[in-house]
Amino acid sequence: MRSLVAVALLFACSLHAQEFPSKAVRIVVPWPPGGNVDITARTVQAALGEALGQQVLVENRAGASGLIGSGAVAKSPADGYTLLLGSTGTITIAPAVHKNAAYDPIRDFTAVGGIQVTPMVVTAALKTPVQSFTDLVSLARTRSVSMATPGNATTNHLALELLMRQANLQFLHVPYKGAGPAITDLLGGQVDAMIDQLSASIGHIRDGRFKALAVTSKTRSAQLPGVPTLHELGVKDFEVATFTGIFAPAGLPAPVVAKLHAALRKALTVESVRERYRSMGVEVMDMRQEEFAAYVKTDFEKWRKVARDANIVVE
Repeated sequence: MRSLVAVALLFACSLHAQEFPSKAVRIVVPWPPGGNVDITARTVQAALGEALGQQVLVENRAGASGLIGSGAVAKSPADGYTLLLGSTGTITIAPAVHKNAAYDPIRDFTAVGGIQVTPMVVTAALKTPVQSFTDLVSLARTRSVSMATPGNATTNHLALELLMRQANLQFLHVPYKGAGPAITDLLGGQVDAMIDQLSASIGHIRDGRFKALAVTSKTRSAQLPGVPTLHELGVKDFEVATFTGIFAPAGLPAPVVAKLHAALRKALTVESVRERYRSMGVEVMDMRQEEFAAYVKTDFEKWRKVARDANIVVE
Protein backbone atom coordinates (compact mmCIF):
# COMPACT_ATOMS: atom_id res chain seq x y z
CA MET A 1 0.00 0.00 0.00
CA ARG A 2 2.81 2.38 0.94
CA SER A 3 4.54 1.73 -2.39
CA LEU A 4 1.35 2.61 -4.24
CA VAL A 5 1.07 5.88 -2.30
CA ALA A 6 4.71 6.69 -3.06
CA VAL A 7 4.19 6.02 -6.76
CA ALA A 8 1.06 8.19 -6.76
CA LEU A 9 2.93 11.05 -5.07
CA LEU A 10 5.83 10.74 -7.50
CA PHE A 11 3.41 10.81 -10.43
CA ALA A 12 1.64 13.87 -9.01
CA CYS A 13 4.93 15.72 -8.54
CA SER A 14 6.05 14.80 -12.06
CA LEU A 15 2.74 15.99 -13.52
CA HIS A 16 2.93 19.23 -11.54
CA ALA A 17 6.48 19.85 -12.77
CA GLN A 18 5.42 19.26 -16.40
CA GLU A 19 2.61 21.80 -16.01
CA PHE A 20 4.66 24.33 -14.05
CA PRO A 21 4.36 27.22 -14.48
CA SER A 22 0.74 27.50 -15.59
CA LYS A 23 0.24 31.01 -14.16
CA ALA A 24 2.23 34.07 -13.08
CA VAL A 25 5.12 33.61 -10.66
CA ARG A 26 5.52 36.10 -7.83
CA ILE A 27 8.86 37.24 -6.39
CA VAL A 28 8.57 38.86 -2.97
CA VAL A 29 11.14 41.58 -2.23
CA PRO A 30 11.16 42.08 1.56
CA TRP A 31 12.34 45.70 1.25
CA PRO A 32 10.86 48.95 -0.07
CA PRO A 33 11.12 49.83 -3.78
CA GLY A 34 14.34 51.40 -5.02
CA GLY A 35 16.94 49.59 -2.94
CA ASN A 36 19.63 47.22 -4.19
CA VAL A 37 17.55 44.08 -3.60
CA ASP A 38 14.54 45.59 -5.36
CA ILE A 39 16.66 46.70 -8.32
CA THR A 40 18.18 43.22 -8.49
CA ALA A 41 14.73 41.65 -8.77
CA ARG A 42 13.42 44.08 -11.36
CA THR A 43 16.56 43.77 -13.47
CA VAL A 44 16.05 40.04 -13.99
CA GLN A 45 12.22 40.08 -13.88
CA ALA A 46 11.44 40.26 -17.60
CA ALA A 47 14.19 37.85 -18.69
CA LEU A 48 13.11 35.32 -16.06
CA GLY A 49 9.50 35.60 -17.21
CA GLU A 50 10.55 34.97 -20.80
CA ALA A 51 12.59 31.94 -19.78
CA LEU A 52 9.66 30.52 -17.79
CA GLY A 53 7.05 31.36 -20.40
CA GLN A 54 4.91 33.10 -17.79
CA GLN A 55 4.69 36.58 -16.32
CA VAL A 56 6.91 37.25 -13.30
CA LEU A 57 5.57 39.78 -10.81
CA VAL A 58 7.64 41.61 -8.20
CA GLU A 59 5.88 42.40 -4.93
CA ASN A 60 7.46 44.60 -2.24
CA ARG A 61 6.58 43.42 1.25
CA ALA A 62 8.80 45.44 3.57
CA GLY A 63 9.03 45.59 7.34
CA ALA A 64 11.15 44.49 10.31
CA SER A 65 14.44 44.59 8.38
CA GLY A 66 13.17 42.17 5.76
CA LEU A 67 11.85 39.61 8.25
CA ILE A 68 8.16 40.11 7.45
CA GLY A 69 8.32 39.40 3.73
CA SER A 70 10.85 36.58 4.17
CA GLY A 71 8.76 34.92 6.87
CA ALA A 72 5.64 35.15 4.72
CA VAL A 73 7.34 33.32 1.84
CA ALA A 74 8.64 30.64 4.20
CA LYS A 75 5.03 29.91 5.18
CA SER A 76 3.69 29.95 1.59
CA PRO A 77 2.73 26.83 -0.38
CA ALA A 78 5.77 25.04 -1.82
CA ASP A 79 4.47 25.14 -5.39
CA GLY A 80 6.98 27.45 -7.09
CA TYR A 81 4.58 30.36 -7.54
CA THR A 82 5.71 32.36 -4.51
CA LEU A 83 9.44 33.06 -4.37
CA LEU A 84 11.73 35.27 -2.30
CA LEU A 85 14.47 37.56 -3.51
CA GLY A 86 16.71 36.69 -0.59
CA SER A 87 19.97 38.37 0.33
CA THR A 88 22.77 38.11 2.85
CA GLY A 89 20.87 40.46 5.16
CA THR A 90 17.66 38.43 5.30
CA ILE A 91 18.94 34.90 4.70
CA THR A 92 22.24 34.59 6.57
CA ILE A 93 22.54 37.67 8.81
CA ALA A 94 19.07 38.21 10.30
CA PRO A 95 18.61 34.58 11.43
CA ALA A 96 22.14 34.68 12.90
CA VAL A 97 21.53 37.74 15.08
CA HIS A 98 17.80 37.72 15.86
CA LYS A 99 17.07 35.71 18.97
CA ASN A 100 13.54 34.88 17.86
CA ALA A 101 13.80 34.84 14.06
CA ALA A 102 10.61 33.51 12.49
CA TYR A 103 12.45 31.24 10.07
CA ASP A 104 15.55 29.13 9.66
CA PRO A 105 17.33 29.85 6.36
CA ILE A 106 18.33 26.22 5.81
CA ARG A 107 15.31 24.37 7.18
CA ASP A 108 12.55 26.67 5.90
CA PHE A 109 13.79 27.57 2.39
CA THR A 110 14.92 25.91 -0.81
CA ALA A 111 17.87 27.79 -2.31
CA VAL A 112 16.88 27.88 -5.99
CA GLY A 113 19.79 29.86 -7.42
CA GLY A 114 22.17 32.76 -6.95
CA ILE A 115 21.84 35.99 -8.88
CA GLN A 116 24.70 38.29 -7.99
CA VAL A 117 27.42 38.85 -5.45
CA THR A 118 29.15 42.07 -4.48
CA PRO A 119 32.15 42.73 -2.26
CA MET A 120 32.31 45.40 0.36
CA VAL A 121 34.78 48.24 0.29
CA VAL A 122 36.56 50.12 3.06
CA THR A 123 36.49 53.83 2.31
CA ALA A 124 37.73 56.97 4.03
CA ALA A 125 36.57 60.56 4.04
CA LEU A 126 38.64 63.02 2.02
CA LYS A 127 39.67 64.83 5.21
CA THR A 128 40.79 61.64 6.97
CA PRO A 129 44.62 61.75 6.90
CA VAL A 130 45.15 58.40 5.16
CA GLN A 131 45.84 57.24 1.62
CA SER A 132 45.75 53.48 2.14
CA PHE A 133 44.38 50.81 4.44
CA THR A 134 47.85 50.52 5.97
CA ASP A 135 47.64 54.21 6.84
CA LEU A 136 44.21 53.61 8.41
CA VAL A 137 45.64 50.82 10.55
CA SER A 138 48.48 53.09 11.69
CA LEU A 139 46.01 55.86 12.49
CA ALA A 140 43.87 53.47 14.53
CA ARG A 141 46.94 52.60 16.61
CA THR A 142 47.35 56.25 17.61
CA ARG A 143 43.79 57.53 18.00
CA SER A 144 40.17 56.48 17.80
CA VAL A 145 39.03 55.97 14.21
CA SER A 146 35.28 56.11 13.61
CA MET A 147 33.85 53.52 11.20
CA ALA A 148 30.30 53.99 9.91
CA THR A 149 27.84 51.22 9.05
CA PRO A 150 24.13 51.32 8.09
CA GLY A 151 23.20 50.04 11.55
CA ASN A 152 23.63 47.55 14.36
CA ALA A 153 23.35 43.87 13.46
CA THR A 154 23.60 44.59 9.72
CA THR A 155 25.85 42.74 7.31
CA ASN A 156 28.19 45.72 7.43
CA HIS A 157 28.35 45.63 11.23
CA LEU A 158 29.22 41.94 11.28
CA ALA A 159 31.79 42.46 8.52
CA LEU A 160 33.39 45.17 10.66
CA GLU A 161 33.46 42.87 13.69
CA LEU A 162 35.10 40.16 11.60
CA LEU A 163 37.66 42.62 10.26
CA MET A 164 38.58 43.87 13.72
CA ARG A 165 39.08 40.33 14.96
CA GLN A 166 41.10 39.06 12.02
CA ALA A 167 43.25 42.20 11.80
CA ASN A 168 43.56 42.67 15.57
CA LEU A 169 42.21 46.22 15.27
CA GLN A 170 39.80 48.41 17.17
CA PHE A 171 37.56 50.93 15.41
CA LEU A 172 34.81 53.04 16.90
CA HIS A 173 31.64 51.61 15.39
CA VAL A 174 29.15 54.34 14.44
CA PRO A 175 25.82 52.76 13.43
CA TYR A 176 23.37 54.78 11.32
CA LYS A 177 19.76 54.21 10.34
CA GLY A 178 20.60 53.15 6.82
CA ALA A 179 23.42 53.49 4.30
CA GLY A 180 22.21 56.89 3.04
CA PRO A 181 22.79 58.83 6.29
CA ALA A 182 26.09 57.05 6.83
CA ILE A 183 27.37 57.98 3.37
CA THR A 184 26.20 61.58 3.88
CA ASP A 185 28.28 61.88 7.04
CA LEU A 186 31.28 60.24 5.39
CA LEU A 187 31.06 62.75 2.54
CA GLY A 188 30.95 65.53 5.11
CA GLY A 189 33.82 64.12 7.13
CA GLN A 190 31.75 63.57 10.29
CA VAL A 191 33.12 60.01 10.38
CA ASP A 192 36.60 58.84 9.39
CA ALA A 193 35.77 55.74 7.40
CA MET A 194 33.07 53.30 6.36
CA ILE A 195 32.58 49.70 5.29
CA ASP A 196 29.77 49.26 2.78
CA GLN A 197 28.67 47.37 -0.31
CA LEU A 198 30.68 48.34 -3.37
CA SER A 199 27.44 48.86 -5.29
CA ALA A 200 26.43 51.65 -2.89
CA SER A 201 29.86 53.30 -2.85
CA ILE A 202 31.16 52.93 -6.41
CA GLY A 203 29.65 56.18 -7.73
CA HIS A 204 31.18 58.29 -4.95
CA ILE A 205 34.54 56.57 -5.41
CA ARG A 206 34.54 57.20 -9.16
CA ASP A 207 33.62 60.83 -8.58
CA GLY A 208 36.50 61.24 -6.11
CA ARG A 209 34.24 62.11 -3.19
CA PHE A 210 35.86 59.61 -0.88
CA LYS A 211 38.85 57.27 -0.92
CA ALA A 212 38.71 53.53 -1.56
CA LEU A 213 41.24 51.76 0.65
CA ALA A 214 40.52 48.03 0.27
CA VAL A 215 37.94 45.58 -1.02
CA THR A 216 36.73 42.56 0.95
CA SER A 217 36.56 40.03 -1.89
CA LYS A 218 39.03 37.20 -2.46
CA THR A 219 40.28 38.85 -5.65
CA ARG A 220 40.31 42.45 -6.80
CA SER A 221 37.12 43.92 -8.18
CA ALA A 222 36.98 44.58 -11.91
CA GLN A 223 35.29 47.87 -11.00
CA LEU A 224 38.29 48.95 -8.88
CA PRO A 225 41.32 47.08 -10.23
CA GLY A 226 43.73 49.45 -8.50
CA VAL A 227 42.31 48.83 -5.03
CA PRO A 228 43.91 45.90 -3.16
CA THR A 229 42.07 43.21 -1.25
CA LEU A 230 42.34 42.97 2.53
CA HIS A 231 43.97 39.56 2.05
CA GLU A 232 46.71 41.20 -0.03
CA LEU A 233 47.20 43.75 2.72
CA GLY A 234 47.89 41.16 5.39
CA VAL A 235 44.42 40.29 6.70
CA LYS A 236 44.92 36.69 5.68
CA ASP A 237 41.98 34.81 4.15
CA PHE A 238 39.59 37.69 4.80
CA GLU A 239 36.63 37.43 2.46
CA VAL A 240 33.21 39.05 2.76
CA ALA A 241 30.68 39.45 0.01
CA THR A 242 26.95 39.98 -0.03
CA PHE A 243 24.72 37.92 -2.28
CA THR A 244 21.21 37.87 -3.66
CA GLY A 245 19.35 34.86 -4.95
CA ILE A 246 16.00 33.21 -5.47
CA PHE A 247 14.54 31.16 -2.63
CA ALA A 248 11.35 29.12 -2.37
CA PRO A 249 9.56 27.56 0.60
CA ALA A 250 11.06 24.29 1.80
CA GLY A 251 9.65 21.15 0.23
CA LEU A 252 9.53 22.45 -3.32
CA PRO A 253 9.46 19.40 -5.66
CA ALA A 254 12.85 18.74 -7.24
CA PRO A 255 11.56 19.01 -10.86
CA VAL A 256 10.14 22.47 -10.08
CA VAL A 257 13.43 23.52 -8.46
CA ALA A 258 15.23 22.37 -11.60
CA LYS A 259 12.87 24.33 -13.87
CA LEU A 260 13.21 27.52 -11.85
CA HIS A 261 16.97 27.19 -11.61
CA ALA A 262 17.36 26.56 -15.35
CA ALA A 263 15.17 29.57 -16.14
CA LEU A 264 17.17 31.77 -13.79
CA ARG A 265 20.47 30.67 -15.34
CA LYS A 266 19.07 31.41 -18.80
CA ALA A 267 17.85 34.86 -17.69
CA LEU A 268 21.29 35.66 -16.31
CA THR A 269 22.89 35.08 -19.71
CA VAL A 270 20.93 37.99 -21.24
CA GLU A 271 23.50 40.68 -21.97
CA SER A 272 21.29 43.61 -20.95
CA VAL A 273 20.78 41.95 -17.55
CA ARG A 274 24.49 41.32 -17.09
CA GLU A 275 25.37 44.85 -18.16
CA ARG A 276 22.93 46.33 -15.66
CA TYR A 277 24.50 44.32 -12.87
CA ARG A 278 28.01 45.28 -13.99
CA SER A 279 27.03 48.94 -13.82
CA MET A 280 26.00 48.35 -10.19
CA GLY A 281 29.47 47.03 -9.35
CA VAL A 282 28.31 43.45 -8.82
CA GLU A 283 29.16 40.11 -10.38
CA VAL A 284 26.69 37.54 -11.65
CA MET A 285 26.83 34.27 -9.69
CA ASP A 286 27.55 31.26 -11.86
CA MET A 287 26.68 28.31 -9.62
CA ARG A 288 24.73 25.10 -9.90
CA GLN A 289 21.76 24.86 -7.56
CA GLU A 290 23.57 22.49 -5.20
CA GLU A 291 26.60 24.80 -5.08
CA PHE A 292 24.43 27.78 -4.24
CA ALA A 293 22.67 25.88 -1.44
CA ALA A 294 26.07 24.92 0.03
CA TYR A 295 27.28 28.53 -0.31
CA VAL A 296 24.28 29.79 1.65
CA LYS A 297 24.78 27.24 4.41
CA THR A 298 28.47 28.10 4.77
CA ASP A 299 27.72 31.83 4.84
CA PHE A 300 25.08 31.36 7.53
CA GLU A 301 27.44 29.36 9.72
CA LYS A 302 30.15 32.02 9.33
CA TRP A 303 27.90 34.89 10.40
CA ARG A 304 26.36 32.89 13.22
CA LYS A 305 29.84 32.40 14.65
CA VAL A 306 30.72 36.10 14.25
CA ALA A 307 27.49 37.12 15.98
CA ARG A 308 28.10 34.68 18.81
CA ASP A 309 31.74 35.71 19.29
CA ALA A 310 30.84 39.43 19.26
CA ASN A 311 27.73 38.87 21.38
CA ILE A 312 25.50 40.55 18.79
CA VAL A 313 21.92 39.65 19.61
CA VAL A 314 18.70 41.35 18.56
CA GLU A 315 15.83 40.60 20.96
